Amino acid sequence: MLPVTGVSLLSEIATKGEAMEINGIAHVFLTASNFERSREFYRKLLPFLGLTPVIDTETTYYCVGGRTAVGISAPSPEHAGTAFEQKRVGLHHLCFRARERAHIDELHGFLCSPDVKIIRAPREDQWAPGYYSLLFEDPDGIRLELNHVPGKGLLG
Repeated sequence: MLPVTGVSLLSEIATKGEAMEINGIAHVFLTASNFERSREFYRKLLPFLGLTPVIDTETTYYCVGGRTAVGISAPSPEHAGTAFEQKRVGLHHLCFRARERAHIDELHGFLCSPDVKIIRAPREDQWAPGYYSLLFEDPDGIRLELNHVPGKGLLG
């Protein structure tokens, strides 16, 4: 009998040991309420994080690096200026992984300006042994994080 829902299909796959292992996240696209304002922010942030711009048009800004890509796109006209709400269904926050703990502090120094809202300065947290992170917002209030977890983290 075929599973009725995606959940029962996933349960069936998990019990048969047929699960695959993905190779990371290929890309994430964020839609900005004010594309020009957000593009200026991400034109500074993403290259600082080591991503290389490959598309920069009137409606799309897209960077690639570190086995992933991040894109920013303009909203459809009826959604221009709409505010992001973190606790609504959809994206909660986007977290980048740093290769070194010191990179967290470097980004904090880079972001410290009246134009960037820092939610939480660099600190250690309980999420995994050695978890160290910085939490801030883009111009739309989308929360962004940079973290570092030494070794294999929770999988070690």
